[in-house]
Amino acid sequence: MQILLKFVKWLLGLAVLAAAVLAGWLYFAPPELIRVGSGYAAKIVCSNVFIAGRDADDVLAVDVQAPGHPLLKLMRVSVDKEKGTVSAGLFGVLGKSVAVVRDGLGCASVPDGDIAAAKAVAGAVPTPAPAPDAIWPEGDKADASQDPEVAKVLDDPAMTGAGMRAVVVVKNGRIVAERYGDGFSEKTPLLGWSMTKTVNAAIVGTLVKDGKLAMTNQGLFGPWKGDGRAMISLADMLAMSSGLEFNEDYGDVADVTRMLYLEPDMAGFAGSKPLTGEVGKVFSYSSGTAVMLSRLWQDAIGDKDKDKALAWPRTALFDPLGMHSAVLEADENGTFVGSSYLYATARDWARFGQFLLQGGVWNGKAILPAGFVDWMREPATASKVYGKGQLWIEGPGDEENPGAGIAVGLPKDTYWMEGHDGQTVAIVPSEQLVVLRLGLTPARLGYRPQAMVAALVKALH
Repeated sequence: MQILLKFVKWLLGLAVLAAAVLAGWLYFAPPELIRVGSGYAAKIVCSNVFIAGRDADDVLAVDVQAPGHPLLKLMRVSVDKEKGTVSAGLFGVLGKSVAVVRDGLGCASVPDGDIAAAKAVAGAVPTPAPAPDAIWPEGDKADASQDPEVAKVLDDPAMTGAGMRAVVVVKNGRIVAERYGDGFSEKTPLLGWSMTKTVNAAIVGTLVKDGKLAMTNQGLFGPWKGDGRAMISLADMLAMSSGLEFNEDYGDVADVTRMLYLEPDMAGFAGSKPLTGEVGKVFSYSSGTAVMLSRLWQDAIGDKDKDKALAWPRTALFDPLGMHSAVLEADENGTFVGSSYLYATARDWARFGQFLLQGGVWNGKAILPAGFVDWMREPATASKVYGKGQLWIEGPGDEENPGAGIAVGLPKDTYWMEGHDGQTVAIVPSEQLVVLRLGLTPARLGYRPQAMVAALVKALH
């Protein structure tokens, strides 16, 4: 009996030792998957607390844990509003990551933990909202009609989709209808995910108009000038046909998740990738490419004008359009995350859609070069479904079935901005129509907004 008891004690001691070793390993050298998870949790909670004014626990439960990797259910967050930081970790302590809010730049992941250096980067603070009594888009008053046919479409959950947070319908330059999900309103800044890429392309366009960039530019980064990457042009980058290696799989630790949550210099990480395809001939969707585009246009403004570059999205685009809620977030080093991180109210996202519909002209002023938006939506050489300037010619899910939107009643000139988890803006020039739909709708649910947009086209005739 004593021998058995000693053996049991030995086993218990061994188990305690193993647990201590495991805990120490997770604490001092956590696997990258845990760090990606904690980085994601910290960043999403930070942005939604400090930009959107939402409750941290609600954001963690609804935005981070419910639709995400099972590991995320074990994440816990801590918010320090005085310091402007959010930390997250497995059970709150293991594999910890931190995100920090900065003036005018929203929140940034801080993978190397240097909060002081990250906070030293600051951008342009959003300007006050337009006069509330002016009609949208000049102001923020929506004179939305109660057209019964339009209301029928927007009040159908099958049309707006599970997890819908905002729908805004713009016809002939005016908001004619809008809907908001529970807990959200016309004042809530919402994340556009990859719709940010289209906005970033428009910012590139403002530098093209100023003569600081040209589509034919090559040798875009110093380290590229000594190898085949020297042949990559700005146009190749915008059309997602650079030929650079980049894994866009969000499942576990891929290039995209490593870039967003483990790398303080996102553009440097993406720019270090080798060529794996022929330049200009192979389409490969890449968030790394979009972040490098941010670095390119920021550098085009000049090393001596870093403050001007950080203010550029606001001074060159957001303020002229009246997108006063818009916050384009930057990485720890100050490069705008032009792939993913623009927050704006639904009405401000709709403003940008209307801006595209108007060909890059706003209040009679050309903000983009003449014909630039038409060029953006031309099919890329390497793709039949993606445009030359970070726009989609086909709607969500139609990438493998070009022209499917026409079958459900969409005009053939419809083009799209698209983002992760169900963010879309449909632009229909022939109908003078813009339809914004934002939400938290994972792809596995199979929702596609084409039917809603087609129904709205019919209802508004």
